[in-house]
Amino acid sequence: MQWADIGIVLGARRHGETSAVVELMTRQHGRHLGLVRGGSGTRQKPVLQVGNLVSAMWRARLDEHLGYYLIEGLDLRAASYLPMAHALYGLNHLAALCRLLPERDSHPAVFDLLEHTVAHLGDPSLAAALVARFELELLAELGFGLDLGSCAATGRTAELVYVSPRSGRAVSREAGEPWRDKLFALPAFLGADAPESQSGAPSPAELRDAFALTGFFLARHVYEPRGESLPDQRHHFIAAAVGGK
Repeated sequence: MQWADIGIVLGARRHGETSAVVELMTRQHGRHLGLVRGGSGTRQKPVLQVGNLVSAMWRARLDEHLGYYLIEGLDLRAASYLPMAHALYGLNHLAALCRLLPERDSHPAVFDLLEHTVAHLGDPSLAAALVARFELELLAELGFGLDLGSCAATGRTAELVYVSPRSGRAVSREAGEPWRDKLFALPAFLGADAPESQSGAPSPAELRDAFALTGFFLARHVYEPRGESLPDQRHHFIAAAVGGK
C-alpha cells in the first residue's frame, strides 16, 4: 500500500530512540498516523512541529498497519508562532478538534479550512474568526451542522441575527425579538451568506458571540456525550486572541 498527499502536522510522539509516530491531517486521506524513522532527530524534529505544512509519502504492507511516512517540509511556519501565545493555543486547539474526526476518513473541506486558518494565525482577531468558522465546519462534518440559511419561524433569508439553542436554526430579527434573551446572537461573519473574505475584522463582541454559539453546540453534541467539558486550550485561545468582556 502506498499513497502521497499533503498534510498538516497535528502531533508527534517519540518512538524508540530516534523515531517518532507522526499524526497528520491530510487532504485526501484524513487524519492519519505513521512512523517516521529519525523523526526525533535534529534534522526531522523541526519539520514535525504542530501546524507545519508537509508533503508525505505513506507506505505499509497492509492498509490496516501503522505504516511509514517519508515527510518533507513545505511551509515550516510553526517556529514563527512560538512568541505568540494565542497562536500556540490555537494550534493545540485546532489539532484537538481534528482528533474528533474518525481516523483515515477523508474530509477535504476540513483540511482546506484548517490550512487557511493555520496560515493566518498570526493576526489574533482574524485567527479568532477563522477558528470559530472552523468549529462550525467541524460540527457539520460530525453531523451536527447548524442551519443558518433561513429563519426557523418564517423561512425568510433576510436579517438572520439569532440562532435557536433548541433547533440550531437561524432566526430573523423580527421573529426572534420577543425571545432575544433566550437566543444566541448570530455574528454576520458566521452567517450562511457571509463572504469568504470580508473587509474589516469582527469586533471582540462578535467574536465572543461566535464562540458562545459554537461552544454551546460543541459541548452539547460532542463533549458532553463523552463525559467531557470544553477543553482548556479553547478557553486559553479565546482569552489570548479576544480577551475578556
